[in-house]
Amino acid sequence: MSPGPGILQQLFGRFGNQGRNQGQRPIGYRSSVQVGNGDLLYDTEAEVLALITGVAHADFTKIWQMTIPAQQRLHWGFGSPALPANQGYMWFASMETTTPTFDVGILRIEQRRAREVKGGFVVAEMPDSSLHTPTATSLATATPRDRNEMIALPEKAEFPFIGEDSKMVLSYALTTPSTAAHVIVAFQIPITIYQ
Repeated sequence: MSPGPGILQQLFGRFGNQGRNQGQRPIGYRSSVQVGNGDLLYDTEAEVLALITGVAHADFTKIWQMTIPAQQRLHWGFGSPALPANQGYMWFASMETTTPTFDVGILRIEQRRAREVKGGFVVAEMPDSSLHTPTATSLATATPRDRNEMIALPEKAEFPFIGEDSKMVLSYALTTPSTAAHVIVAFQIPITIYQ
Protein backbone atom coordinates (compact mmCIF):
# COMPACT_ATOMS: atom_id res chain seq x y z
CA MET A 1 0.00 0.00 0.00
CA SER A 2 1.47 3.34 -1.03
CA PRO A 3 1.00 6.55 0.88
CA GLY A 4 -1.75 8.86 -0.39
CA PRO A 5 -0.96 12.03 -2.31
CA GLY A 6 -1.70 14.12 0.76
CA ILE A 7 1.21 12.61 2.71
CA LEU A 8 3.66 12.94 -0.20
CA GLN A 9 2.52 16.48 -0.84
CA GLN A 10 3.08 17.37 2.80
CA LEU A 11 6.50 15.72 2.81
CA PHE A 12 7.74 17.40 -0.39
CA GLY A 13 6.00 20.64 0.46
CA ARG A 14 7.86 20.72 3.74
CA PHE A 15 11.31 19.65 2.51
CA GLY A 16 11.48 19.69 -1.28
CA ASN A 17 9.86 22.98 -2.21
CA GLN A 18 11.11 25.27 0.50
CA GLY A 19 11.02 28.87 -0.52
CA ARG A 20 9.19 28.24 -3.80
CA ASN A 21 5.81 29.46 -2.63
CA GLN A 22 7.03 31.65 0.18
CA GLY A 23 7.85 35.33 -0.22
CA GLN A 24 11.52 36.05 0.23
CA ARG A 25 12.32 38.15 3.26
CA PRO A 26 13.91 41.41 2.14
CA ILE A 27 17.43 42.12 3.29
CA GLY A 28 18.18 45.68 4.26
CA TYR A 29 21.50 47.43 4.06
CA ARG A 30 22.74 50.12 6.38
CA SER A 31 23.19 53.69 5.43
CA SER A 32 22.77 57.12 7.01
CA VAL A 33 21.22 60.47 6.20
CA GLN A 34 22.80 63.90 6.45
CA VAL A 35 21.67 67.43 5.60
CA GLY A 36 22.55 67.03 1.89
CA ASN A 37 20.24 64.01 1.52
CA GLY A 38 17.15 66.15 2.13
CA ASP A 39 14.52 67.22 -0.40
CA LEU A 40 15.02 70.42 -2.40
CA LEU A 41 14.04 72.91 0.34
CA TYR A 42 15.83 70.95 3.08
CA ASP A 43 19.18 69.97 1.58
CA THR A 44 21.55 72.78 2.63
CA GLU A 45 22.79 74.03 5.98
CA ALA A 46 21.36 77.50 5.28
CA GLU A 47 17.86 76.11 4.66
CA VAL A 48 17.89 73.95 7.78
CA LEU A 49 19.32 76.77 9.95
CA ALA A 50 16.60 79.14 8.71
CA LEU A 51 13.96 76.64 9.85
CA ILE A 52 15.55 76.29 13.29
CA THR A 53 15.08 80.11 13.38
CA GLY A 54 17.35 81.13 16.28
CA VAL A 55 14.32 82.19 18.36
CA ALA A 56 13.14 79.89 21.15
CA HIS A 57 9.93 78.03 20.35
CA ALA A 58 8.25 75.20 22.25
CA ASP A 59 6.43 73.85 19.20
CA PHE A 60 8.13 71.35 16.91
CA THR A 61 9.06 72.76 13.51
CA LYS A 62 9.99 70.58 10.55
CA ILE A 63 13.65 71.31 9.78
CA TRP A 64 14.48 68.48 7.36
CA GLN A 65 12.72 65.91 5.19
CA MET A 66 13.60 63.27 2.64
CA THR A 67 11.03 61.73 0.28
CA ILE A 68 11.50 58.00 -0.28
CA PRO A 69 12.31 57.20 -3.94
CA ALA A 70 10.52 54.61 -6.07
CA GLN A 71 10.98 50.93 -5.24
CA GLN A 72 12.54 51.55 -1.84
CA ARG A 73 11.33 51.00 1.71
CA LEU A 74 13.21 52.33 4.71
CA HIS A 75 13.35 52.22 8.46
CA TRP A 76 15.04 54.73 10.74
CA GLY A 77 18.12 53.20 12.44
CA PHE A 78 19.94 49.98 11.72
CA GLY A 79 21.12 46.89 13.52
CA SER A 80 19.84 45.44 16.76
CA PRO A 81 20.29 46.37 20.43
CA ALA A 82 21.20 42.71 20.98
CA LEU A 83 24.41 43.39 19.03
CA PRO A 84 25.63 46.83 20.19
CA ALA A 85 28.69 46.79 17.93
CA ASN A 86 26.40 46.30 14.93
CA GLN A 87 23.74 48.94 15.53
CA GLY A 88 23.46 52.51 14.33
CA TYR A 89 24.62 55.52 16.33
CA MET A 90 23.61 59.10 15.67
CA TRP A 91 24.71 62.67 16.29
CA PHE A 92 23.23 66.13 15.72
CA ALA A 93 24.61 69.65 16.33
CA SER A 94 23.29 73.15 15.70
CA MET A 95 25.76 75.79 16.87
CA GLU A 96 27.78 78.91 16.35
CA THR A 97 31.53 78.99 16.77
CA THR A 98 32.20 82.66 17.56
CA THR A 99 31.23 82.51 21.21
CA PRO A 100 31.14 79.07 20.91
CA THR A 101 27.71 77.80 21.98
CA PHE A 102 25.11 75.26 20.88
CA ASP A 103 21.43 75.72 20.25
CA VAL A 104 19.61 73.69 22.90
CA GLY A 105 16.42 71.92 21.99
CA ILE A 106 14.65 68.64 21.38
CA LEU A 107 15.09 66.65 18.17
CA ARG A 108 12.16 64.54 16.99
CA ILE A 109 12.60 61.77 14.40
CA GLU A 110 9.41 61.06 12.46
CA GLN A 111 7.98 59.18 9.53
CA ARG A 112 5.05 60.70 7.65
CA ARG A 113 2.73 59.73 4.83
CA ALA A 114 3.23 61.24 1.39
CA ARG A 115 0.53 63.91 1.70
CA GLU A 116 1.08 64.49 5.42
CA VAL A 117 -2.69 64.89 5.86
CA LYS A 118 -2.98 62.44 8.72
CA GLY A 119 -1.09 59.58 10.21
CA GLY A 120 2.59 59.26 10.81
CA PHE A 121 4.76 58.19 13.71
CA VAL A 122 7.19 59.78 16.13
CA VAL A 123 10.02 57.25 16.08
CA ALA A 124 12.26 58.92 18.67
CA GLU A 125 12.57 62.17 20.58
CA MET A 126 15.58 63.32 22.59
CA PRO A 127 17.35 66.44 23.85
CA ASP A 128 20.01 67.43 21.36
CA SER A 129 22.52 68.04 24.17
CA SER A 130 22.91 64.25 24.30
CA LEU A 131 23.71 64.12 20.57
CA HIS A 132 27.00 66.05 20.44
CA THR A 133 30.13 66.65 22.52
CA PRO A 134 30.22 69.66 24.89
CA THR A 135 32.83 71.47 22.72
CA ALA A 136 31.37 73.95 20.19
CA THR A 137 34.58 75.41 18.75
CA SER A 138 34.08 73.60 15.40
CA LEU A 139 32.02 70.86 13.83
CA ALA A 140 34.99 68.51 14.21
CA THR A 141 35.12 69.05 17.99
CA ALA A 142 31.32 68.83 18.34
CA THR A 143 31.05 65.52 16.50
CA PRO A 144 31.32 62.53 18.84
CA ARG A 145 33.79 59.86 17.71
CA ASP A 146 33.33 57.27 20.45
CA ARG A 147 30.12 55.24 20.19
CA ASN A 148 30.05 55.02 24.00
CA GLU A 149 29.31 58.76 23.93
CA MET A 150 26.67 58.52 21.18
CA ILE A 151 22.96 57.69 21.22
CA ALA A 152 22.15 54.33 19.64
CA LEU A 153 19.39 54.12 17.05
CA PRO A 154 18.79 50.46 16.21
CA GLU A 155 16.49 49.64 13.29
CA LYS A 156 12.97 50.75 14.18
CA ALA A 157 11.32 47.62 12.77
CA GLU A 158 8.41 48.02 15.21
CA PHE A 159 7.16 50.81 12.94
CA PRO A 160 5.78 50.24 9.41
CA PHE A 161 8.15 50.61 6.49
CA ILE A 162 8.50 54.13 5.13
CA GLY A 163 7.51 53.50 1.53
CA GLU A 164 7.66 55.24 -1.81
CA ASP A 165 6.72 58.96 -1.65
CA SER A 166 6.43 58.88 2.15
CA LYS A 167 8.78 61.06 4.15
CA MET A 168 11.51 60.78 6.74
CA VAL A 169 11.27 63.96 8.84
CA LEU A 170 13.29 65.73 11.53
CA SER A 171 11.45 68.27 13.68
CA TYR A 172 13.03 70.52 16.26
CA ALA A 173 11.84 72.48 19.28
CA LEU A 174 14.41 75.16 20.15
CA THR A 175 14.41 75.85 23.91
CA THR A 176 17.58 78.00 24.16
CA PRO A 177 19.18 79.58 21.09
CA SER A 178 22.96 79.94 20.83
CA THR A 179 24.30 83.29 22.05
CA ALA A 180 25.08 84.55 18.53
CA ALA A 181 23.58 83.65 15.17
CA HIS A 182 24.05 79.95 14.59
CA VAL A 183 26.16 79.12 11.56
CA ILE A 184 26.52 75.33 11.59
CA VAL A 185 24.01 72.51 11.59
CA ALA A 186 24.96 68.94 10.84
CA PHE A 187 23.81 65.43 11.67
CA GLN A 188 24.27 61.81 10.78
CA ILE A 189 21.37 59.46 11.50
CA PRO A 190 21.40 55.75 10.60
CA ILE A 191 18.78 54.21 8.34
CA THR A 192 18.10 50.78 6.82
CA ILE A 193 17.25 50.64 3.10
CA TYR A 194 15.31 47.78 1.47
CA GLN A 195 15.14 47.56 -2.35
